[in-house]
Amino acid sequence: MRTVYVNGEYLPEHEATVSIFDRGFLMADGVYEVTSVLDGKLIDFDGHAVRLSRSLNELEMRNPISKDDLLEVHRELVRRNEIDEGLVYLQVTRGSDGDRDFAFPAEETEPTIVLFTQNKPGLADSPAARKGAKVISIEDIRWGRRDIKTVQLLYPSMGKMMAKKAGCDDAWMVEDGMVTEGTSNNAYIVKGGKIITRHLGNEILHGITRAAVLRFAREAQMAVEERSFTIAEAQEADEAFTTSASAFVMPVVEIDGVALGDGTPGPVATRLREIYLDEMRKAAQ
Repeated sequence: MRTVYVNGEYLPEHEATVSIFDRGFLMADGVYEVTSVLDGKLIDFDGHAVRLSRSLNELEMRNPISKDDLLEVHRELVRRNEIDEGLVYLQVTRGSDGDRDFAFPAEETEPTIVLFTQNKPGLADSPAARKGAKVISIEDIRWGRRDIKTVQLLYPSMGKMMAKKAGCDDAWMVEDGMVTEGTSNNAYIVKGGKIITRHLGNEILHGITRAAVLRFAREAQMAVEERSFTIAEAQEADEAFTTSASAFVMPVVEIDGVALGDGTPGPVATRLREIYLDEMRKAAQ
């Protein structure tokens, strides 16, 4: 039976409860992070902790736990649930003051903090990564502050379902003719050996895996250009890929029905996945 963490307590999952008046439930007034676990250790925990703090600050939400205590909770959940490969999901909401109102509750209202694990054997040696993903493009109609990792995930979920109905794996969102990001990942193309990905701004999530992968790419003497690109440009690229905390580096082999290269994962994405997994295992906590 899975053990979860709710507001300072470790509980069997069937005993865990959150108020029906919690603003995360009523208003999507909350933020989250997902940290991968490989070999029983946390991947890039510090990066996720820093981004969590930033998201909370941007929403003027109090952080209910210190970084050191948060690390201990992650480790304890991994230990109790015997996770070798998997994920730790963390969510913080503005909490509940016992009723529903659009206005924020009183400042002394305690935030809600929830963590749980997901066991994912074979996370690193993913068959999907060897095959590559097929994506479609959809209009990006999300709110303007996508740099804050909020729990407002309805449209990304709808995008995933649009892709599934089209017989594909994911969707890339497009705004003003330019690709922003995938439904749960950052998007990249490779042309002439150069890695191209959208520059940071409010339009995309500042991916923790994105930052690490670009750092490793530059250290490996790969050229990187941070700028917007179109779907048409992506379809003419040599290869493409996405990055996320749960899928690491995922090759993309088809965009809106157009195969990239020979339709198999390209060498740049494949090599970056190898480098990322190797380096992150070395630095894991």
